[in-house]
Amino acid sequence: MKTLFATLLLLISGSSFGGEIGVISLEEAKQLIQSQDAAKKPIVLDTRGGYKDYFRGHLLTAHHLNFDTLRGTDHGVPVQYLPDDLSKALLVRAGVDKKRTHLIYATGDKLPNDEILSASMVAYVLEKFGVEDIRIIDGGLAAWQKARFPTTQEYFGNPPGSLPEIEKKDIAIAVDELLKRKGGKGVVLVDARPRNEYLGDDDIWLRKGHIPGAISFHWARLMEQDNTHQFKPFQQVKTELEAAGLSSDKEIIVYCGTSREGSLLRFYLRHVAKYPNVRLYEGSWKEYASLKQHAAETQENKDR
Repeated sequence: MKTLFATLLLLISGSSFGGEIGVISLEEAKQLIQSQDAAKKPIVLDTRGGYKDYFRGHLLTAHHLNFDTLRGTDHGVPVQYLPDDLSKALLVRAGVDKKRTHLIYATGDKLPNDEILSASMVAYVLEKFGVEDIRIIDGGLAAWQKARFPTTQEYFGNPPGSLPEIEKKDIAIAVDELLKRKGGKGVVLVDARPRNEYLGDDDIWLRKGHIPGAISFHWARLMEQDNTHQFKPFQQVKTELEAAGLSSDKEIIVYCGTSREGSLLRFYLRHVAKYPNVRLYEGSWKEYASLKQHAAETQENKDR
C-alpha cells in the first residue's frame, strides 16, 4: 500500500524525470540505476554521516557525500553552511551535474535515528545551487533492503560534475530579513524541531525556546511511523498541516536547530505538497541563540 502511495504521489506531482524535485519510489529508482542507457543513469548520493555505514553496504553506483562536509564553524557558530566556493567545489567533486538526475538517500527507519534529514539537507543544497532534477528515494536504504534490492560494498566515485550557472539563493532567508517579515500578513514562521526543544525543555541549546511568533510543527509528523525515511501522502496530512496554519496561500519560513529538520519540512511543503512560497532560515536556532540582542520565547515567558 505504501509503495502504491509513493507511486501515486510521484505521478500526481507530474514528475517525469525532466527537471523536477520530489520523491521517487523504490521501483523507479531501481529502474533508473539499472538502466542500460548511460544517458538515463542517475547520480546516486549516499548522504549518511557515518562512513562505516557506507562501507557496510550501499546502493549500486552510490557516491558517498557525507552531509556534514557541507558545514563548519563560522564566527564561532558551529555547523554553518560553508562559503559558496567551498560548497560548489564539494558538489562538483561529488559529481553533481546540471544535466543529470540525482537520487538521494540515507537510512534511519525509526526515531531517534534521523538520517532522512541528511538526505533532505543535501537536496536543499543542490537546489540552492540551481540543480533542478533531484529525487529523494522514498523509504531510503531501510526500505531498499527490506525489498531485497541489490546493495554493494564496492566503492563508487562519480567523475567531476558541472553546476548550473543560475542559482536559487532565494530559497534561503537570512536572520535580518526573517525578523522583518515575521508577523507580517500571511507570513507563518514554523519551528520544525521536537516540541520539547521549541518549549525550551532541553539540555542542548545555548538559549532555550524559540523565535517569538513561531509555531511548532515537528518534521516527523510528515513521515511514516515505521520508517521515518518514508513520506506520508499529502492528502493524509493536508488537514493536519492546515490546522497548524500551514497552507498553500501562506508565505512560510521554516527553521529548526541546525537547518536539517527545517530542510525536511521545507522539502515536503515545497516539493510534495507543492506550496509555492517556502524558505529556509539556514542559520536556524543555533545561530539565533547566539544573537542575544534578539528575544527568545519559552512556554514560561509566553504564559506570563
